[in-house]
Amino acid sequence: MLGLPCRAGRGESAVGVSSGFDAEVFGSVMSRVMGEVSKVIVGQERAIRLTLASILTGGHVLLEGVPGVAKTTLAKALATALGLEFRRIQFVPDLLPSDVTGTYVLRDGSFEFYRGPVFTEILLADEINRAPPKTQAALLQAMQEREVTVLGVTHKLPELFTVIATMNPVEYEGVYPLSEAQVDRFLAKIRLDYPSVEETVEIIDRSWLAEEMPLSPVASREDVAAARRAVRGVTLDPNIKLYIALIVQETRRHPLVRLGASPRGAIALARLARALALIEGRSYVIPDDVKEAAHAALDHRIILKPEARISGVEPEKVVDEALERVEPP
Repeated sequence: MLGLPCRAGRGESAVGVSSGFDAEVFGSVMSRVMGEVSKVIVGQERAIRLTLASILTGGHVLLEGVPGVAKTTLAKALATALGLEFRRIQFVPDLLPSDVTGTYVLRDGSFEFYRGPVFTEILLADEINRAPPKTQAALLQAMQEREVTVLGVTHKLPELFTVIATMNPVEYEGVYPLSEAQVDRFLAKIRLDYPSVEETVEIIDRSWLAEEMPLSPVASREDVAAARRAVRGVTLDPNIKLYIALIVQETRRHPLVRLGASPRGAIALARLARALALIEGRSYVIPDDVKEAAHAALDHRIILKPEARISGVEPEKVVDEALERVEPP
């Protein structure tokens, strides 16, 4: 770190990065973002933090949960609080790839490219497993390459393009499950659970508020871009890197695991840990950051043997056991 962020003048970004950064400044901005989102989201602090961390790393997010646990609201609220453009695609069985990426239309005697909803900064892919594989593939290509090719012409997506996809884990009819390789494209898979009784009472009180979405941007796209650069500068001590590598290796050693987390999982875990550190206003990663990010980064990258289900073993348990076996530095 060689300096402090540029101080913003009137109408300028609240955060800037030159040759270095002040982690506390970023932490303050991200705290305001989470506070703004919490006005309409009750009891999902972990999901808010991890989704925000994923956005700050430039990674895509898969939100899993039953209907009604605020997956869609979370995505829209974060986009609003961050000051980013937001679009939503409701995935259905008859959705075509061109409905996602766009297509050429005839206008005034010539063909003009009509940009699809994928050309945005935060894209909500609602119920992604309801669309056929060909349409899923069109979106996943955009996620990986951050560009789309239509009729041989390549079109770049916005710099801050991020996909937040949702999926209902209990539906098995009328859906097209994502393959393991497709799920692996998501940096994080975050599960939203049922709220507690007390939280449910508060949700009832805030129900009208959530529908009105009375949120204001407390950050800007310049802040998000600066934060993404700052995440790369968060210090990852060699002992923390070794800690991450050992955790990932332990997921492969479980007797009921067919395929454990890959090196991509280790990269995802390191990036999420760095972003969580920045959200906390720190310029360095600690073991608790790694532990908090572990399930989001690794659960969906673990493929179990058939007999694991009979034994009651889930990927979450494999990661828990790996965290228990590896001593933190």
